[in-house]
Amino acid sequence: MPQTVLLAEDDRAIRHALERALTLEGYEVTAVADGVEALAQAHRTPPDVLVLDVMMPGIDGLQVCRVLRAEGDSTPILMLTALVETADRIAGLDAGADDYVVKPFDVEEVFARLRALLRRTSPVPAGGAGATPAADGGREAQAPDRQVGAANIRMDLQARRAWRGGRELELTRTEFELLELLVRNAGIVLDHSTIYDRIWGYDFGPGSKNLAVYVGYLRRKLDEPGAPQLIHTVRGVGYVLRED
Repeated sequence: MPQTVLLAEDDRAIRHALERALTLEGYEVTAVADGVEALAQAHRTPPDVLVLDVMMPGIDGLQVCRVLRAEGDSTPILMLTALVETADRIAGLDAGADDYVVKPFDVEEVFARLRALLRRTSPVPAGGAGATPAADGGREAQAPDRQVGAANIRMDLQARRAWRGGRELELTRTEFELLELLVRNAGIVLDHSTIYDRIWGYDFGPGSKNLAVYVGYLRRKLDEPGAPQLIHTVRGVGYVLRED
């Protein structure tokens, strides 16, 4: 069965072009022009993934995202935004979005991000549920109730819950997977390409700020007054989790 996409975009030309491209790529697409229609359609026929424009009249993409997450809907959401400021992108993540693409975008980038989102929510063979490859490229069989931890971080991979000390962290799907990768490789500097490959399945290149935005937002959720910072930037290389 083809995977289903609910596309909400008020710009007619972009909506029609993206609908056609996604259809040619093999997706079953329902395209709507505003947030009201998007919510109605999502309630009527839940899709495998949503693609939401941020700036729409009436109910915008952020509001659609907030409503669905408040209802407990965990369907992956990709935001389309013309807003380039980091604070604007963080607003999308805070609303519960899993990823975003900045306009104007290359349709191949949209395809890559959708594949990554759908891959992370698709069933996997027994013994591989929730598995994340280590930095050296090896794959480790993982029991469903596997727990990992480092630097005062504890993660329950089956329940998809994480704690710093006794404080539970409220993480989006992407934040959880990024933190899991860092925890599994605590003390090891992971370069940008490795992180992009493990989390998104695609390297968006040196000009992309996508990873920096996610790391910044994850830091905001991890950091505590008077406690050591856990995620460190190794300038020109990447990131490492360690408790100094």
